[in-house]
Amino acid sequence: MFLIGLTGSIGMGKSATARMFAARGAAVHDADAEVHRLYEGDAVAPIGAAFPGAVVDGRVDRVELSKLVLGDDAAMKRLERIVHPLVRAADRAFLERARAEGRRFAVAEVPLLFETGGDRRADAVVLVSADPDIQRERVLARPGMSEDKFAAILARQMPDAEKRRRAHFIVDSGNGFPAAEKQVDDILRALAGCTGTAYARRQRQHAAGRQM
Repeated sequence: MFLIGLTGSIGMGKSATARMFAARGAAVHDADAEVHRLYEGDAVAPIGAAFPGAVVDGRVDRVELSKLVLGDDAAMKRLERIVHPLVRAADRAFLERARAEGRRFAVAEVPLLFETGGDRRADAVVLVSADPDIQRERVLARPGMSEDKFAAILARQMPDAEKRRRAHFIVDSGNGFPAAEKQVDDILRALAGCTGTAYARRQRQHAAGRQM
């Protein structure tokens, strides 16, 4: 099975791209959706203990939690120590299911893939990207979003230019769905004849050669 790490900054179109991979038979795991589930289950008690006021009506209130952690590196690290192990456990369970189902491709959609070192576990990394003006328009249209909140989120994420340098493939989501779907098809065709570990090794060797 070939594991694709799918990533991109906020507002770049990761979820839409993940659905394109799923429509083509890939098993897809959404780390952010998993966090949503954890905020209604296993993460409620430890987050409530670490961040009083973050739990409302028996679930983690993301708005209240954001007020407590955004812009506070120590608080963010404390939250990550709670959430990341739970997400990794869910990710392992997803991969086991995908292998049992005989899937050829599995896609892990992880917003902070590079930031958390998850790219090292993937056989190839696909970055979803778009023009900064498109990104900004998309994000600021979201309910509850503000300029300050957007800036705080971006501050936690690796710059898009650096992600582009590190990724094996890029899907430009700024030119509409048909163009993005063609890019997804091209990526799957490129990977169809490769085994995961062999492909990743060749790409790492190629990248190392470019840096010498």
